[in-house]
Amino acid sequence: MLSTPEQSTDNPADNRADNPAADATADTTGGTAPAGPAHDEATDLLSALAHHRGLLLRTVQGLDDEQATRRTTVSELSLAGLVKHVAGVERSWTAFVLDGAGAIGNFSEMTEADLAAWGDAFRLLPGETLAGVLSEYEAVAARTAEVFGSLADLSVAQPLPEAPWFEAGAAWSARRVLVHVLAETTQHAGHADIIREALDGQKTMG
Repeated sequence: MLSTPEQSTDNPADNRADNPAADATADTTGGTAPAGPAHDEATDLLSALAHHRGLLLRTVQGLDDEQATRRTTVSELSLAGLVKHVAGVERSWTAFVLDGAGAIGNFSEMTEADLAAWGDAFRLLPGETLAGVLSEYEAVAARTAEVFGSLADLSVAQPLPEAPWFEAGAAWSARRVLVHVLAETTQHAGHADIIREALDGQKTMG
């Protein structure tokens, strides 16, 4: 099991005691970069992604399922929901690099059930746990490192799916996908930091 960077000590209270998810979160990781030249492009980008995954994962350290699913701001977002969402985004875009637009699907073809499933990606459903989401995220991180680390050229591109937010006929390279996943992870790590601070005062950044 891999580990996150040292946890902030802004809040001296330690919530790990008696929390069933504590052991599952204490040693979680942002993932590892593949073996290769110390500063090749894929390794640098994957290392940056792993760092920001670690910041996101730090926001759920020591929490049980109730705390991790609690809304602490006016937003509908929760910590567990953010981790689940980011893991799903990374999984889908990594599959896109290999399989193209079919891995994501065209917006015009989405059904009501598909739209509902998109909303469910931001919250834990019955039977889901924080520990389970963290385990899935770890597997996603390993797959990302495997796929991008094995590419001979990050310039290889796939046509984007049809959606109002994508230019018609545009394509994204593996490089652009990896940068997008990094940006998504970084943005939501910031959201999660605010939610955790509102929960118990702990701050990951700032």
